[in-house]
Amino acid sequence: MEIKEIIHNKEKYMDILLLGDEQESMIYKYLFRGHLYALYDDDLKTVCLATNESGTICEIKNLATYEKYQGNGYGHYMVKYIVEKYKNICKTLLVGTGEDEKTINFYKKCGFEYSHKIKDFFVNNYDHKIIENGNELKDMIYLKIEFD
Repeated sequence: MEIKEIIHNKEKYMDILLLGDEQESMIYKYLFRGHLYALYDDDLKTVCLATNESGTICEIKNLATYEKYQGNGYGHYMVKYIVEKYKNICKTLLVGTGEDEKTINFYKKCGFEYSHKIKDFFVNNYDHKIIENGNELKDMIYLKIEFD
C-alpha cells in the first residue's frame, strides 16, 4: 500500500470524492484549499481530503473508499495515516459526518470522540435530501481527536 499526496488535477478524483460528499458544489468549497491524499494498493482504493481550518484545528472533509473495497481496512489505514501526519500540525483534528451510527462508530474505532453537532446542516446546505443507510441526514455530527 502507498499513500500519495495529490497536488495537481484534484478534480480528476471527483468520482470517488462524491462517495464521501455527494454534492459537487460542496466538494469545490474545500477541494483546492485542502490536502488530498490517495491510497493505492495496485490501484486507487481510498481518498482523504484534510484542511487546516485555523492555526490549531484541522479537519477531515472527505474520506471515501470505492464501494467494492469497503470493509478491507483501507479507510482505517488512511485515517491512521492522517492522524499521524496531522498530530504535529494541529492540536485538534475534526471530522464531520451525518448522524449515521455505522459511520460514527467507524470514527470512534479510529480514536475520535464526540465534539459537537450543527443542527440541520445537511438540510440547509444541500440541494437534495442526503440518505445514508436508509435514513435522511439532517445534523452534522463532529468528532475530534485532541493532540497533546
